[in-house]
Amino acid sequence: MQQIPQPTMTSLAQRQAPQAVAAQVQQPQQIPPPAQATTAPIPAQDPSLPSAAPSLSGQDHGMIDDELKKELISRSAIGQDHRPKTEDVTSTKNHNFEDYALKRELLMGIFEKGFEKPSPIQEESIPLALTGESILARAKNGTGKTAAFLIPALEKLDPAKPYIQALVLVPTRELALQTSQIAKELGAHLNIEVMVTTGGTTLRDDILRFRQPVHILVATPGRVLDLASKGVCNLTHCQTLIMDEADKLLAPEFQDAGVEVLRFLPPNRQILLFSATFPITVKSFKDQFMCTAHEINLMDELTLKGVTQYYAFVEERQKVQCLNSLFRKLQVNQSMIFCNSVNRVVLLAKKITELGYSCFYIHAKMPQVNRNRVFHDFRNQGCRNLVCSDLFTRGIDIPTVNVVINFDLPHNSETYLHRIGRSGRFGHLGLAINLITYEDRHNLYRIERDLGTEIKPIPADIPLELYASQTTPQ
Repeated sequence: MQQIPQPTMTSLAQRQAPQAVAAQVQQPQQIPPPAQATTAPIPAQDPSLPSAAPSLSGQDHGMIDDELKKELISRSAIGQDHRPKTEDVTSTKNHNFEDYALKRELLMGIFEKGFEKPSPIQEESIPLALTGESILARAKNGTGKTAAFLIPALEKLDPAKPYIQALVLVPTRELALQTSQIAKELGAHLNIEVMVTTGGTTLRDDILRFRQPVHILVATPGRVLDLASKGVCNLTHCQTLIMDEADKLLAPEFQDAGVEVLRFLPPNRQILLFSATFPITVKSFKDQFMCTAHEINLMDELTLKGVTQYYAFVEERQKVQCLNSLFRKLQVNQSMIFCNSVNRVVLLAKKITELGYSCFYIHAKMPQVNRNRVFHDFRNQGCRNLVCSDLFTRGIDIPTVNVVINFDLPHNSETYLHRIGRSGRFGHLGLAINLITYEDRHNLYRIERDLGTEIKPIPADIPLELYASQTTPQ
């Protein structure tokens, strides 16, 4: 097995003065706070939209002409995305979002978000969910699952009814913030209110927020169960329950809360379960609460087609030097570096800053306000490298991440699958590199076997076309 050669290419990673960067890592509270509050109401329609667009009534189902569609897509943060995509998102039935008879307001939000055509999981899920049928859907990381459940949930909302009509459960606070933001952007013209509530925030703020109308609630299970038990959160009219990363939500640490929430919902509720992996706990939940649910399985293989995987065989004491070599040789747009413990996350982040590279870190034991700020700044490309624990393996979608490095190999194949899925989002190209010690060799083989994939020895030079596009920002 091959060791990383010494770099010869000029460093392409963003460099900063070590002292300044160290301050960033060690004091994440200095990162500027997000500009938008997580529970802020949805803004009204943007007055700068083309005047030729018909007025939005809240009940208008219709087509959007090609000219307006292009205009809306051009207004998105990404615009038209011309980067090459893999079959994970291109192997479709050639549907259009207009085919689903969605409200015009919702279509405008979809196109403003930069979505041009539905992905395979969206083609399968959206028509079924619109009929009110419960769904058990399994698809790869980064193939559009979030929009697959948010679009039908938003379509069925009635803004005139000032109560919770859809509840979205997610396992982590960061994923809750991300999901609520996507819901706000997709529903920007629907005159609906989206609220996010998670542990680690004051209960008083949530109680005050519930005095105003809320149509979609995005929450972690423990917090929403607490609010519902206290009578603060009324779910008696909530017709749609969505469980994202369902395998994690139904794991032992969440299962009681996830099931308990069901007793606060009406008996005829619709349940939408989405995840990339479905262990036996999901089957048990389905058999008990979703006997007639429609099953969707798009997992012909587990790993993303656009993610190239390598390993470098090193000694533990050589890992930091190896990481430095990778930073110098690779064209890193943004990277996520995973460690197996909180202490190793903090120590590695300090080592990286000492090498002169920009770096943040995040882990579950950080104060929530600091976690929010680091997450916000990294999403907005305020830093090139993020060292993290497995807190960040679930659902986090940062399209600019093109390199994932397992500084520590995870202990199981499921965690490995979710980690490397942070790159190669939505059919794009990505790179996953694993730093392997002698003690990891059996675990590496087990991961390859369980996922049916091949992790190759790292070559002296990694072709740029495997993980970076010519349109990737430099």
